[in-house]
Amino acid sequence: MTDTNSKSSSLNGGTDDPEPGERVRQGEGDASPAPETLTSPDSAPTAVSPAPESGDGGQDRPMPDAEQERVRGEEEEEDTDSMDGSVLYSFTEEGERESEGGGRREREKDERERGKRRVGRKRNRPGGGTTRRSSSSDDDDDDDEEEDEEDEPDEEEDDQAMEAWLGSDLRDLSKPMWRAVPSLRAREIGRGSHQFARRVCGARGLVQRLELQGRLERHTGCVNTLHFNPSGTRLASGSDDLRVVIWDWARRRAELEFDSGHKSNVFQAKFLPHSGDSTLAMCARDGQIRVAELSATQRCKNTKRVAQHKGAAHKLALEPDSPCSFLSAGEDAVVFGIDLRLDRPANKLVVVKEGDKKVGLYTIFVNPANTHHFAVGGRDQYVRIYDQRKINENDNNGVLKKFCPSHLVSSESKTNITCLVYSHDGSELLASYNDEDIYLFDSSHSDGADYRRRYKGHRNNATVKGVNFYGPCSEFVVSGSDCGHIYLWDKNSARVVQFMEGDRGGVVNCLEPHPHLPGLATSGLDHDVKLWAPTAEAPTSLKGLKEVMKKNKRERDEDSARHGDPYDTHLLWFLMRHMRNRRPHRARRGEAGEGDTDESWSSPDSSDEEDGGPDHVQCMSS
Repeated sequence: MTDTNSKSSSLNGGTDDPEPGERVRQGEGDASPAPETLTSPDSAPTAVSPAPESGDGGQDRPMPDAEQERVRGEEEEEDTDSMDGSVLYSFTEEGERESEGGGRREREKDERERGKRRVGRKRNRPGGGTTRRSSSSDDDDDDDEEEDEEDEPDEEEDDQAMEAWLGSDLRDLSKPMWRAVPSLRAREIGRGSHQFARRVCGARGLVQRLELQGRLERHTGCVNTLHFNPSGTRLASGSDDLRVVIWDWARRRAELEFDSGHKSNVFQAKFLPHSGDSTLAMCARDGQIRVAELSATQRCKNTKRVAQHKGAAHKLALEPDSPCSFLSAGEDAVVFGIDLRLDRPANKLVVVKEGDKKVGLYTIFVNPANTHHFAVGGRDQYVRIYDQRKINENDNNGVLKKFCPSHLVSSESKTNITCLVYSHDGSELLASYNDEDIYLFDSSHSDGADYRRRYKGHRNNATVKGVNFYGPCSEFVVSGSDCGHIYLWDKNSARVVQFMEGDRGGVVNCLEPHPHLPGLATSGLDHDVKLWAPTAEAPTSLKGLKEVMKKNKRERDEDSARHGDPYDTHLLWFLMRHMRNRRPHRARRGEAGEGDTDESWSSPDSSDEEDGGPDHVQCMSS
């Protein structure tokens, strides 16, 4: 570097110009001397004089330019972002500027994303090839910086709000109640062996190791229902193809396949308990309730219609100890009690109403601990519980008590209950709401009680989703989702403990735990049944869970803002039936196949209307 005296003599008329390399070093280092070094010892400090017109060919002096750049840099809050044509650009200065003016942004936004935005601004900024900028461009860049600073906190606030929403209503996971090695040792010496299977099925460590074991492929349409027989050796499935298949699931083969006799999508098929697996109850979109009589020689003797709803019938409710009695619910708001021992099996128990308005039903379930009680849910936000022994429709429309999450009581959104189930001992009731969450109620609470737990993250919009308990003591909650995944929550903490990709078609509807083994059968828009077992070597890492949960929530909020009632399909159903009935009538008898019949055990409360032929709609929302 040149000392102070040499710089002074050069600035006061000296003829020795600095070498070009020296001038570059002065600019690059930005090591401009203090103001007093820019003056001669014999003169007072003064501004840098313009370059002489003669004597050096008019060549610009390096120090005046450097000084002007330094002064301008002090006047401006930030240096130019352009490196083109300037030897004064300094990475050190840029770093200092960012630490002073952009430190808050670095703390608020991820450094990598911020860097990408800065590069984009540099490339798009006009006049990037010069070190000089007009004051208007400075103002524009300052405005851009201010807008970025305003946008970034908004994104961060949204993300923080999402994190807060996902984290609310959660509790800490309890310590594992089952350990493999001590339990196996205890069983070897005969201690607690009768409880071994139950503890294994409810162990969180095994739930976290569930993985796909195989597929059962036979149907040619969406599989809408799954049900194990009481012993767990057989699995029944029903589909949009109007057929029912009885599987030997362990050997991955179909033992029996038959036409259900329904004219539209089969929604449920269940083995009646204590019937020797010889009686299967079914319901469908055509509103019919049918019973199939199965033989020990692996054939279907016949199917009979035992009741008729005036709307789609989605669910049946079995009485745990009865081989001949069950309940049905339909979108006509009617609940039928069906007793196969009677000449007229169907008896109308109640028409579900809210005030004077009928409430179409999607789901029904009998309390396993008190079979006189049953719960229904449908086209409003209320879980209704009835007692078959004392239904008086003139007294509170016959309702024993109603439950609803407090924030949904006065909600303007059209919220529906797509599925509800009782726990193993009837003490708890689980309800899944469309485009809302899953809620757990205490069935012993008084009328109007709020929920106890809330389970978040999935999405229930595209179809009528099922929900279920998993584990012999209802230790977990399991549900499918529009995103194609299967979620398992720990019931007490409401935390997701398992997250699996369940359907290539994108939606998982049915989830059926095995009655005695740690396993699960699921189905949805795909035409197969999937079997899951805890055989993974390591517990799940829940990879991608948070991103999928956030995506589900954002899509739910967007759809809620755009649409009114996505489940309002009564008009579509009416038009579909009207158009079908205008077609030429086909022969109805014998249509169901060999051994099947349309013989009907009707009742005065059943509708006598017949359908003109098969009409199955692919997995429409009801």
